[in-house]
Amino acid sequence: MDPSQTHSHKLSPQEDDLNDCPVEQVRLTVPTTDDPTLPCLTFRTWFLGIISCGVLAFLNQFFGYRQNALYVSSVIAQIVVLPVGKMMAASLPTKRFRILGWSFSLNPGPFNMKEHVLITILANAGASSVYAVGIITIVKAFYHTDIHPMAAMLLAQSTQLLGFGWAGIFRKFLVDSPYMWWPASLVQVSLFRALHEEEKRPKGGLSRVQFFTIVLICSFAYYVVPNYLFQSITALSFVCWIWKDSFKAQQIGSGLKGFGIGAFGLDWATVAGFLGSPLATPGFAMVNMLVGYVIIFYMVVPLSYWSNWYEARRFPMYSFKTYHADGTKYNVSKVLNQSTFSFNQEGYDEYGKVNLSILFVLAYGLSFATLAATVSHVILFYGSTIWEQTKASMNTKFGDVHTRLMKKNYEPVPEWWFHCLLILVIGLALLTCEGFGRQLQLPYWGIMLAIALASVFTLPIGVIVATTNQGVGLNVITELIIGYLYPGRPLANVVFKTYGDNSMRQAIQFLSDFKLGHYMKIPPKSMFIVQLVGTIIASTVYFATSWWLLTTVEFICDPANLPVGSPWTCPGDDVFYNASIIWGLVGPQRMFGNLGLYSKMNYFFLFGILAPVPFWFLSRKFPEWKWARLVNIPILITCPGPPAKAVNFNMWFAVGMFFNFVVYKRFKSWWARHNYILSAGLDAGVAFMAILCYLVLQNRNINGPEWWGLELDDHCSLPNCPSVPGIQVDGCPIIQ
Repeated sequence: MDPSQTHSHKLSPQEDDLNDCPVEQVRLTVPTTDDPTLPCLTFRTWFLGIISCGVLAFLNQFFGYRQNALYVSSVIAQIVVLPVGKMMAASLPTKRFRILGWSFSLNPGPFNMKEHVLITILANAGASSVYAVGIITIVKAFYHTDIHPMAAMLLAQSTQLLGFGWAGIFRKFLVDSPYMWWPASLVQVSLFRALHEEEKRPKGGLSRVQFFTIVLICSFAYYVVPNYLFQSITALSFVCWIWKDSFKAQQIGSGLKGFGIGAFGLDWATVAGFLGSPLATPGFAMVNMLVGYVIIFYMVVPLSYWSNWYEARRFPMYSFKTYHADGTKYNVSKVLNQSTFSFNQEGYDEYGKVNLSILFVLAYGLSFATLAATVSHVILFYGSTIWEQTKASMNTKFGDVHTRLMKKNYEPVPEWWFHCLLILVIGLALLTCEGFGRQLQLPYWGIMLAIALASVFTLPIGVIVATTNQGVGLNVITELIIGYLYPGRPLANVVFKTYGDNSMRQAIQFLSDFKLGHYMKIPPKSMFIVQLVGTIIASTVYFATSWWLLTTVEFICDPANLPVGSPWTCPGDDVFYNASIIWGLVGPQRMFGNLGLYSKMNYFFLFGILAPVPFWFLSRKFPEWKWARLVNIPILITCPGPPAKAVNFNMWFAVGMFFNFVVYKRFKSWWARHNYILSAGLDAGVAFMAILCYLVLQNRNINGPEWWGLELDDHCSLPNCPSVPGIQVDGCPIIQ
């Protein structure tokens, strides 16, 4: 089925309760009933939700600085709070209390699904990283300079809250529309239904709760193997083991550093850890990604590398670092003026230009194309639909059964709530950057430009995420724009990027949560309040945790000076730091402009704008060719990049294609009942075992038995080496 197809269908009053949702996956998963009398914002909701939000925010920031970063998802809280909520319902007094005219009870009745959803929304806020913490980290730990704590705090809060404005403006298109179905939300819906709805166990089968429990236990028990005893099982690259001394064979076969031909991993974290669950990604989107992956990664990249475009063979093929022309890593200190924290032209002229690996170059070029293609694709394929929705939203005749139920039972969030919050947060953003001695380097016009970019791209990118479960970022285009307009200032660049890209991402997250509430029939005002409170709490905890670690752990993020065995290496922040060098310090003109090596990458913008046009034309000219409408260029041309490697893509495609095509088509009743439950159970088992292993063993430096398989590597060393004669790099053989 094509979930992007649209049609007009007017409902008579007798059809008001008809399940007329146009997306089959939603019809199979989401209930069409609602009980508006259930209490939502209860004492249990706030007590369990705030604790979940704070704990997850602390754990994720704490683990994020460590060598083996651990992500604790909200599914943990979703499972843990259920028995606690039921225990509170059984033990707390039912007496009502009055405070300042407001009456409430600690125990308004049985713990219900709507309370559970709102607690999970609060937990989602704690599980969502605060992008601005990366700025604080590179300032204090990489550039070794100071930032005012209040400026840092306001930066964290304002960048997270700015997305509320865009979510409010575009919710009628991205939440109320039945064609914007948000596939990832269906995993949560299935889990909530499995945990709360009473069902009769099928004869000879399992109830959904029983199935979830078995999957969770199996996933939990097995994950001790890839997480602790046999870490190499996450990426098994047999080609490297057979041809140990062949550079070409290892580049072809390495799942972590090469093309991953024949590489696979026996670990759910390998499958879903970086790309999300393949069970929640629509089949048509997965086919688009697979076609693009094969074309780009197995045709364009090897052709470019072995043709030695941009001296590609001097550097590793699969690398996202910066290099000097001699093949060594770029020494940033030679081009940075430490006293003024700006670009050193003299040092740059003497030292030389920045070089990138061929995959890094193509990744930037394709990111240009992806962004342009997103706008073009949405205008061509969804422009008329969005216009019809705009007109229909004015007379409230637009929507499916879920939209009608929400409008019938609950008051919507007033538009002025979003507008007032947007104005307030913009004021805080201006204060953050213009105040405190302008430590963040970005002037007021930079803030306004970043806000304009986020407002323009939230709708088209939201359409892509809501229909394919795959997103497109603004990080590269924001870096490019401010790099040209305000070059030589690394902090201004990353701050502009954060206000532009992160506010758009936060808007997408808020809209995703709103859609989950839409499916679960949560009052919109309750959703708004919970999201707002959760975001403020999470931002505060993320900031406080990072500030504490950055000011107490000596040599944090500096592996060269850390004690042997210290885990505080900050691997993710290193990428953020390198981006500030490429775009902020050196600047796009010296990278992708007339002064750089990679100016031809700008043609990818034109390619991105034009690429969707032929498929749109075919879909209009030959409507019977359904495949033409299913071609999604922004997804198809997405380039493989960090942190996902070839082995992650291999396993993700294998598992996803099996469940989205074989199981979905041949065993649709099983798929409808168990697919999303299976995904949630596998995620939960991995997360629980990862936390247990860390707290009980790894935190005490008790690692698994020392043997070949304990190393978190695929044992392919040569792909990281240059392949041309005369280049000398530590740890690599010199080719004569």
